[in-house]
This record gives sequence, structure tokens and C-alpha cells, in this order.
Amino acid sequence: MTRYRLLYVAICILTALLSLSSLEAAQVEDRIVAVVNSDLIMLSEMRRELAPERERIKKQHHGEELARRLKIAESMALTTMIERRIQLQEAKARGIEVSDQEVKQTIQQMKQQGEKIDETDAWSLKNVRDQLTLLRLVDREVRSGVMVVDADMRRYYQEHRDRFALPEEYTLSQILLESRASDGTAAVKARAREILALLKQGETFEDLALRYSEGPNASRGGDLGLVRQGELLPAIERAIANLEAGGISDSIDTPEGIHIVRVEEKKPKQFRPYEAVKMEIQGLVFQQKSEDVFQAWLANLKNKAYIEVKFERAASGQPTGGLSPPPSPMKKE
Repeated sequence: MTRYRLLYVAICILTALLSLSSLEAAQVEDRIVAVVNSDLIMLSEMRRELAPERERIKKQHHGEELARRLKIAESMALTTMIERRIQLQEAKARGIEVSDQEVKQTIQQMKQQGEKIDETDAWSLKNVRDQLTLLRLVDREVRSGVMVVDADMRRYYQEHRDRFALPEEYTLSQILLESRASDGTAAVKARAREILALLKQGETFEDLALRYSEGPNASRGGDLGLVRQGELLPAIERAIANLEAGGISDSIDTPEGIHIVRVEEKKPKQFRPYEAVKMEIQGLVFQQKSEDVFQAWLANLKNKAYIEVKFERAASGQPTGGLSPPPSPMKKE
């Protein structure tokens, strides 16, 4: 064998060894984390799925709590990926496909809504296609079979009446004494006690508001007009909650100062009639029933699938003692 031939063989052997070394390094870096029927989920996929949540967690937590939160996030991410893979397999089995044109149209709509998406990134395009596929699958297999009847809606209305309540309404007047550093809190509270004493002696609220109130509505006798529950400062709402029309509160401390409030009128909480909220209830009941049917449908797909979780380290690359398996019937190596 000539010297050149020996040199050629040596170069080939060295190249093969380097290639083998690179392959082994890649296998160490990336590996199978789950088997879903005939599909594999790789660690690199899970890391990419987890990346945004991982960064958020790292900004908020440190030490043992960081490791604990990352482990929980890994488990949730892998479970989500497994469930998505099962659904995509079902979509393929049922011949559900999404065209390139539909993907492009969706991306344009996302951009118009202010979302940033890189059309040259294959991963982003795949995510859009997968989401469209899953929506089509769930529409066909789940939502198309959900029926909402009047009895369902009336039952929901009775069980969730507070959801359709109108807030209480008050017509109020107030005397506001603003706290000033020069006066001191004690002096302001003393003035409030004097005003309350005058009210008990029979002086009118309007006259006292004109004389003492430092609020912007003082010239109107302290009239605040119509106010709805939820629009008042919490301390004032608590103070007037049990007052009837004509009732006057004790002095109320808030950051604005000290208030004395009179309830002129009080309109109790009312409920919107069923017919007025019927369409709203229909959407709520449909959403609730769709979710229940979806969970049962997904559980059935998982029961029929072969799922094996196969990884032992956290996506952070640090040993964590393993990942808790997703819910039954998933298996763990």
C-alpha cells in the first residue's frame, strides 16, 4: 500500500471517529423523554416548550424553591405535550389537515392583533398548524355533539344568580374633613365628633356640609349623587353597608381624610331577568358542557394510547431525582 493510500485510510478512520464522537455527544445532549404510541418526544422539544415559563420562574424564585417550581413546570409541560401529541395522532387518523394557505391567513390575523411571529421559523409555523388542527379536531369530535337545552340554562341561572345581579345603588351625601399636617389628626377627629354631635341635636346634614365640608361637593350640601356598589372606597362601603335610607355613618378614616356619610336613598341588589340573560347563559353552559365532554374524550384517548415517560433529569440540565409521571394510564420507565 502506497504512502498516499495509507494517508487516505488514516484520514477516513479519523473522520469516522470524529463523526462517532459528535453523534455520541448529540445523543447525550438530546434524548427521548416520552413515547406516545409510535411517536417520540425529545428532550430538546420539551426544553423549547418550557423555555418561556422557565425564564419567568427563574426571575421570581431561587434556590430550592426554584428547583421545585422548575420540576412542577417540567411535569406540566410534558403532560401538555403528550396530550397534544395524542390529539394530533387522532386528527391524522381522521384525515384532518390544515393547508399552507390557512396557516398563512392565521399568521396574518395574529400579526394584526399585535402578536409577534417569525414566518421563517419552522417551529412557529408548526405550532400554528398544530393549533389549527386541534381546533378543527375538537370542533368535529367534541363541540359538534354538545347540546344546550332550556332546562340546562334555567338550572344554571338558579345556581349562579349572583352572577346576573345588578349592584346596589346609593344616593349619598358626605361631609369631608381633609387631614392636614398643620391641623393634626387628633384635631380633625375632634371636629368630626363635633359635627356628629350637631347632627344628633337636629341640625341638617346639608347645612353642616355647607359650613364644614372641604370636599368638592360641599357647595351642593355634600351631595354625591348616585353611586353604585364597588365605586366607593372600601372603608366607606363597609360603613354604609347596613345603613337604611336616612342613616348617617360614624366618622370614616380614608386616605382622603375623614368622612361622615348620609344615605339618602338605597336601591337593593336586583337580578336581571332570565330572558334578558338567556343568550349569555347559553354561551356559558355550552362552554362548561364542552369542557366536560372534552375532558372525557381526552381521557378515553389516553386510556387507549401507549404512553411511556422516559427521562430522569430536569430540563434545566441539573439532576432532580426524576419527573413525576403524568396521570394514569401513563407509564414510567
